[in-house]
Amino acid sequence: MTAMGEKSTSLFVVGTNHRSSPIGLRDRVFVDEETAPLIFDQLRQSGVSQALILSTCDRVEIQGASDNTDVAIAAVRKVLTERAPEDVQASTAQGDDPFYQMTGDAAVRQIFAVASSLDSQIIGEPQVLGQVKESHRQSQSFGMVGPELDGVLQSAYNVAKRVRNETEIGRRPVSIAAAVAQLVRDIHGNMSRVTVLVLGLGDMATIVGDHLRAAGAGQMLLSGPSRRTEATARRQGRTFVSFDALGASLAQADVVVAEVGAGRYLIPMPVMSAALQERRRRPVLLVDVGAPPDIDPAIQELDGAFLYALDDLEIVAMQGRASRDAAAQSAWKIVDTAVSNWGRQVEGRAAAPAIVALRSQFEVAREAVLSDHPDAGAEEATRLLINRLLHAPSRVMREVASDTALETSDPKSMMYWVRRVFGVDPSNDER
Repeated sequence: MTAMGEKSTSLFVVGTNHRSSPIGLRDRVFVDEETAPLIFDQLRQSGVSQALILSTCDRVEIQGASDNTDVAIAAVRKVLTERAPEDVQASTAQGDDPFYQMTGDAAVRQIFAVASSLDSQIIGEPQVLGQVKESHRQSQSFGMVGPELDGVLQSAYNVAKRVRNETEIGRRPVSIAAAVAQLVRDIHGNMSRVTVLVLGLGDMATIVGDHLRAAGAGQMLLSGPSRRTEATARRQGRTFVSFDALGASLAQADVVVAEVGAGRYLIPMPVMSAALQERRRRPVLLVDVGAPPDIDPAIQELDGAFLYALDDLEIVAMQGRASRDAAAQSAWKIVDTAVSNWGRQVEGRAAAPAIVALRSQFEVAREAVLSDHPDAGAEEATRLLINRLLHAPSRVMREVASDTALETSDPKSMMYWVRRVFGVDPSNDER
């Protein structure tokens, strides 16, 4: 509750993610580093002064704070919708909405869940926390982080740390990535001599690629049909190769990890056969984690091609996934408790202006008594001050008491809260 005339700043979240939209839409509304200044400027001109842009493969989400969330949400939705294809804009206008929006506790829960990697396609992966922190730094550099947004983000980092430390969600690596690394060693031996081509920007492909790089892969290449592939390669420290030169890239790669889900085979049999001929039959491990598949299954019939589909690797991942799901239940309890605590903290902060105003009013009354009665002794001045401070509250309490049938022990009763605030003992009523 805020004092009369004061505006309350509330949190909001607007976005689209892997559950609400296909990757094609997320690719169109994706906000890269070059586009971010324009988006921030559009939001600022629309009256949004606090906003964070979180743009990943899983989601394009804007988290923010405003004293008018309706206006802020409308501005964010407008910015995102204008970046979407025309058919999406039309369907959105007709009620088929790929964008979600949240305010208040729901927004806080979403911010906490995202930072804790509970709202990701792959629960428990640590990359998303780093993405949130990077987006936080980016927003700060544009002057778009105020105390409300910064406060909830700092709390989100604490929640993510608790989830990581107090549950098993981060104890085990993604089993698919570990399985791929072992296959690479079985086929190629020394990891440092291996060239890895990651095709696409999907989360699983990114995770597998990161795992292989951490395991010592010699060279990391990134390619794909998405227009943001080159910017992503720079950000991830990988070598960008044009999708138009896929054949040459396949001839160079010892390991190919694909996740685009384009609905067609991005690596068809003739292209892979030609690449193997150029490689002089040196073996290639192909890992297709796309859904639908990105690699023609017939390629597994080629000499030197070792193709593993997502289903093959899923068997290995089952135990790890079960462990993560069980840990997620405990993690959500941490998040929900943190949301409740956040709400109480916000309410406590909201009471601060009223407390300051009350202290100021009491000080004015004290100075007035001393000014009106300069010769009064301590006892007389104290009595006069008490009378002056209680004059208005006593009048209001008498008026309310004469117009209510509520019991004084009822929390809805004004007298109940008078007793709570001032610590009045009900047994004193009869004295």
